[in-house]
Amino acid sequence: MNKSCIYPGTFDPITNGHIDVIKRACKVFDRVIVAVALNESKTPYFCHEKRINLAKIAIKDISNVEVVGFSNLLVDFAKDQGINTVVRGLRAVSDFEYELQIGYANASLWSEFETVYFMPSLKNAFISSSIVRSVLRHGGDITNLVPKEILEDIKGKKC
Repeated sequence: MNKSCIYPGTFDPITNGHIDVIKRACKVFDRVIVAVALNESKTPYFCHEKRINLAKIAIKDISNVEVVGFSNLLVDFAKDQGINTVVRGLRAVSDFEYELQIGYANASLWSEFETVYFMPSLKNAFISSSIVRSVLRHGGDITNLVPKEILEDIKGKKC
């Protein structure tokens, strides 16, 4: 089977939880596109270009993964890529409720659109980009929260 998927998000920044989901998706799909959303409505900590670069560094050793930035609707981006499957990560029940709504909304925009959900391992289940940003703002240690390859880049300038 030659099947691809898109793993979208703001990745502000990419975390060990994201990497966990990417590796799980790689076991099921031949190709995974990490799609970094511009999404300025969330007021990202890092600029779009920096988030894309951090993701590229973090996944560089995973052969069937590529990183692409996008700024349009996910469904339109997926159509442009010729991919109808999206992967989303679920950490808790609260994630499920939100992701279910988004999944239904996307399916209403494109009937061929499928959403597949992956759970990170238990050791990564609590990690979110917002937790990483909060720890960063307060000068805490993010060593166990993000890929070691991007640790110094994250501590540097936002853009």
